[in-house]
Amino acid sequence: MKTLNYQNTKHTCYFTNLVMAPAFSLPPLLFATFHETYGISYTLLGTLVLINFCTQLCIDLIFSFFSRFFNVHKALRTMPLITALGLTIYALIPMLFPQYAYVGLVIGTIIFSIAAGLDEVLMSSAVAAIPGSTDADMSILHSLYGYGLIIVVSISTLFLRFVGDDYWMYLTFFWAALPVIAAVLMMRVPLPEMDTAQPSAAADRSGKRMKGLILCICLIFLGACAEVTMSNWISAYAEKALYIPKVWGDLLGMMLFAGLFALVRSAYAKFGKNIFRVLTVSMAGAVVCYIVAALAPGAAVSLIACVALGICTSMLWPGTLIVMEENIPAVGVAAYALMAAGGDLGAAVSPQAFGIIVDQVTAAPWAQTLASGLSLTTEQLGFRAALLIVAVFPGLGLLVLARLKKLFK
Repeated sequence: MKTLNYQNTKHTCYFTNLVMAPAFSLPPLLFATFHETYGISYTLLGTLVLINFCTQLCIDLIFSFFSRFFNVHKALRTMPLITALGLTIYALIPMLFPQYAYVGLVIGTIIFSIAAGLDEVLMSSAVAAIPGSTDADMSILHSLYGYGLIIVVSISTLFLRFVGDDYWMYLTFFWAALPVIAAVLMMRVPLPEMDTAQPSAAADRSGKRMKGLILCICLIFLGACAEVTMSNWISAYAEKALYIPKVWGDLLGMMLFAGLFALVRSAYAKFGKNIFRVLTVSMAGAVVCYIVAALAPGAAVSLIACVALGICTSMLWPGTLIVMEENIPAVGVAAYALMAAGGDLGAAVSPQAFGIIVDQVTAAPWAQTLASGLSLTTEQLGFRAALLIVAVFPGLGLLVLARLKKLFK
């Protein structure tokens, strides 16, 4: 039997990150189905996103402070199996007990979110620990999430269109099977040693190291707000606010978003340099795209702006990791966990806030009058108001970037 090496390990990490995509991207595709089939409000649907990322946040914080007490190799190898279990429960309880559908969605979300948290903390640090690893390898790793999103969106959208929304649970069972393959591969390859020491500013008496880490955490928080809000709500926004049929909204909206998202990360892996300039342009572009998506009078222009956010937000998460790696020496698992915690907090807060804003504006007494004056429904007004508010996050990201650049100059 051929002896497997670290190159095989790197490819296994890539594949594992690819098949983790359903845990992030499948639920948003089903939001409209859950709303219509089970009567779940947008606020509660946003709460699923909150639960997802708060669970990941807990895992991140645990590894930030107690990583030295864990066997990181065993965690890496069991992570895909936890994903499969969570997706299975996510579909099984609503199918068997529809009256407890939301409870089943919550339980399943918590379980596969544990695995997602482990993935964010350990996968990046594992690839970084492989001898000879470069920034390009990190960018490729994160680009595979985008390609996984394309695969999930295209197959899932066609399944829901031609088989029917009523059979969404069988689609979920299919996606639950793929992480099992990743688990088998992960158990066969050698895993590198990873530093589990806690980050410390002792090496730099000026505190520059810790200041830089804190600013990087703030930056990844704001970047996650900009990225995850659109990736979670673009499907529902296209269908409910732009009145684009779901199959076309998902294929022309969410899938194009994911495609551009993945291509930009791949391009940076091959040609990228000057990460500060890339992040500055990305944050500024995200502000513009959110404002255009909210205020554009036509559905086509609004959807184009949503899709363009795939370009603008693609490097915000991995780009911040690259900034940390290039400017803060000797980072270990704990530092990656802190960064993941910052990203997950943003990914939890912003999509949840989006759902609350949509529901609150839709139900507000003044909304009917304002919506009528703008020739919109109250639901459309709610979605557009939420998009405008989210534009604040990448705007703040520009300020944090300027401070980081000054610190590391």
